[in-house]
Amino acid sequence: MKKFFGEFKKFITRGNVLDMAVGVIVGGAFTGIVNGLSNYILKPLINALLAVILGSEGLDGAVTMLSAAYTETGAIDLAKSIYIDWGAFISAVINFFLIAITLFTIVKVINSVREKNEELANKIKKLKLTKEQKKELKAKGISRFDKDAVKAYLDEKEAEKKAQEEQAKLEADEKAKLEREQNPTVEDLLKQIKEILQAK
Repeated sequence: MKKFFGEFKKFITRGNVLDMAVGVIVGGAFTGIVNGLSNYILKPLINALLAVILGSEGLDGAVTMLSAAYTETGAIDLAKSIYIDWGAFISAVINFFLIAITLFTIVKVINSVREKNEELANKIKKLKLTKEQKKELKAKGISRFDKDAVKAYLDEKEAEKKAQEEQAKLEADEKAKLEREQNPTVEDLLKQIKEILQAK
């Protein structure tokens, strides 16, 4: 029994289970908000608009009777009648589009915030200074809290490093060329002989 409760505790405290629970609760509350917006704001507006245009009851009167049942007074008894309720269908479509648009907006905002956070994290990571860099900045009189000055300094150091690497590569190539000229290989000797014969 102890093992069972231990496994249950491990399962229930996992991050994705908690995220799912929060999502279900928020989703239920959000559905109530969307239904309220649809039923109490948009649907009455659409009803009023249809009543002005068609002179009818709007969405509430948008029904197709398949089999009508009447009460003793002669009114239609909707509870016993068979009919197609177009108004309820249109309300469901409105709810769907409201939920889709709202979710799209929320996801877009979250993705935008996440991208900005990642960019900021990358910038902070790039500006993270080593002890040697802090000493160099202090020696040059640059405050490490002045981001623009620190970035300019790091860019300058990076450019110097690339220039030194290119210079070292050129020097190494030149040294290798001189060594090859002083100690030619068989291939180099054959090329020289070929060039001399072609010149004659």
